[in-house]
Amino acid sequence: MDSLFSAHAHAGLRPAACRFLVAASLAIPNAGGIRAADPPLTLDAARHLAAERSRRLTGQDALVAAARQRATAATRLPDPTLRLGVNNLPVTGAERFSLTQDFMTMRSVGVAQEFTREEKRKARQTRFEREADAVTATQVAARAEIDREVALAWFERHFAETRRTLLLRQREEARLQIEATEALLRGARGSTADVLAARSQVEQLNDRLAEADQRVATATNALSRWAGPAATGPLASPPAFDALPFTDEGLRDRLEHHPQLAALTKQVDVARAQAEIARTERRADWSLELMYSQRGSAYSNMVSVNVSIPLQWNRKDRQDRELAAELSTLDALTAEREEAARAHEAEIREMLLERQSKLDRRRRYDATLLPLAQDRTRAALAAYRAGTGSLVAALDARRNEIEVQLERLQLERDVALLWARLNYLVPAGHDAPLPNR
Repeated sequence: MDSLFSAHAHAGLRPAACRFLVAASLAIPNAGGIRAADPPLTLDAARHLAAERSRRLTGQDALVAAARQRATAATRLPDPTLRLGVNNLPVTGAERFSLTQDFMTMRSVGVAQEFTREEKRKARQTRFEREADAVTATQVAARAEIDREVALAWFERHFAETRRTLLLRQREEARLQIEATEALLRGARGSTADVLAARSQVEQLNDRLAEADQRVATATNALSRWAGPAATGPLASPPAFDALPFTDEGLRDRLEHHPQLAALTKQVDVARAQAEIARTERRADWSLELMYSQRGSAYSNMVSVNVSIPLQWNRKDRQDRELAAELSTLDALTAEREEAARAHEAEIREMLLERQSKLDRRRRYDATLLPLAQDRTRAALAAYRAGTGSLVAALDARRNEIEVQLERLQLERDVALLWARLNYLVPAGHDAPLPNR
């Protein structure tokens, strides 16, 4: 690097300026996350940890099991009813409160059974099965949401750490700038104003680093909410996020597997099954009762058989209205599902457009803005070597290059977050149900 200096440079300036320009002449490497001996936390590992720690998914497992149990119970007939009674017990006269003296007094024991029609039991079973399916679909939607939130938190921490690394480099170069300006001042080639400006810049960078530290802490805390203690360790390299798992032409198919739409579809199925139950209620069930009645020893015992059939004498204002209400609910849920599909499609297309814009801007930074900033730095260094430019101009050019790098990093972060939102619209396996955990 001594070749960067011209022969006419003052000897007092050379040590400090040399250290700075060595750092300034290096290309900015791709910043990464924290490196440590601990195994780095990958995005996939964070997602799996979040799924294992989720009590929400565990609770939904229990709801699925509950619905399956109700579906099995719905296929069975109601429990029989045991009936005990005393009929025609005298309460006045010489035979009052006697169970055996009056020939009309009977001690009865009977069993009654309601015979729910198989069609109705099958409809109830189907309704609970659809409810289990709806909870499973909600569970898939919850898993997709967890994947999405974990990915967003993971990338937020990754880019917060990357930004902090770049700011640390910038502060180090600003400190070197102080040394360079102080050396210039000692060599009677600089000014006190340059030294004060350099020190002010370091303090400003200290403030930006304090903000960067807070961002890293906040992002780490957000990731810990999902991945637990593992979130405080180092992060692995980010996954490739330039490509999406679907094209614009495949958006419709992707929407068919959208977990929230799938959950709404299952809710429509539940409403349809509930309407079918209401339809079966238009035909009444009947019950059978068998009773044995014992009288006094001088009298014969008796057996009674009773059949009960509800009289649906006002079906149009009761059963038919119940059915109409369930069908209206079905129509409402169907409309809600269609509206949600349109909203999700519009939201996804908006994210695709935003992502494309960010990608175009990132390419512009790579093709034009970053090379221009680097060329400016090289030109300023060349002018300084030739004695036609100032060191401060070279330092300013380098600082501008780092600012452009930070702006490019922000675009990279935006692209990664959009990828996370689009990539994890559905969990791994698309519309496949979650395995038993």
